Amino acid sequence: MHFGVLMFHTDYSMPAIALAQAMEARGFESLWAPEHSHIPLSRKTPFPGGGDLPKPYYDAMDPFVVLSAAAAATKTLRVATGVCLVIQRDTIQLAKLVASLDQVSKGRFLFGIGGGWNQDEMEDHGTVYATRFKKMREQVEAMREIWTKSKPEYHGDIVSFPPMMTWPKPVQTPLPVIVGGAFPHAARRAARYGNGWAPIAGRAPYGDIAEHLPKFKEMLAEAGRTMADVPITLMGGAEDADAIKRYRDMGIERWVAMLPCEGADKTLPALDRWAAIMQRVNA
Repeated sequence: MHFGVLMFHTDYSMPAIALAQAMEARGFESLWAPEHSHIPLSRKTPFPGGGDLPKPYYDAMDPFVVLSAAAAATKTLRVATGVCLVIQRDTIQLAKLVASLDQVSKGRFLFGIGGGWNQDEMEDHGTVYATRFKKMREQVEAMREIWTKSKPEYHGDIVSFPPMMTWPKPVQTPLPVIVGGAFPHAARRAARYGNGWAPIAGRAPYGDIAEHLPKFKEMLAEAGRTMADVPITLMGGAEDADAIKRYRDMGIERWVAMLPCEGADKTLPALDRWAAIMQRVNA
């Protein structure tokens, strides 16, 4: 089972380069970076985690900058967006960002994506809240054309462009697009056009993955796919080796520990605890 770490990267968290190097030394597979471009003072949608919005949501650095630095400072560690809010980014420019990071990292990038929850934030970018997931699907389809064709073009209802030429192309074929979000809607999107599904373990409205797994396999079968095509990355925080072993035995490919946004004095001991859990699970 692969193990990763997700943290909000800010100017007061453990620096990404140091964190990435510490993770690689301990045998972790991947470093994940979330994103929010900004947080509007208005709030049409509540924070999914409940209560007040945590401060790191306001302070998060751009994930592509953070992950580029981490990739340049490591050799084997994979770097991942967890998740990139694609609907708030220009499709053509994002395709180049993703391909460039995959080149810089020599094929170590995992493209975690999501449609977001903050209606005010996405509307500031010109995204229509009601059609955000249709836009996300079209963006992924369009980016795959850009990544794989010498003269790509795409014509959807929201995303559309005539034939073009643009490089670089990603190292990985296919480049892993991992769809984040809850069952059943995100699972259905992952089955339709993703290379992975990434729910959060145990938090409402996500529920228990064990309850959703049979239906997810049915979704995949209906799409002519299997969990080998769309493996599950489970995002979680509980330091419970026995629970993670059960997830491993269910066929979950990757566990991503969600660490608080803190400095090295608290993050390094947390990495050590998780490294011990990783060794127990994979013994």
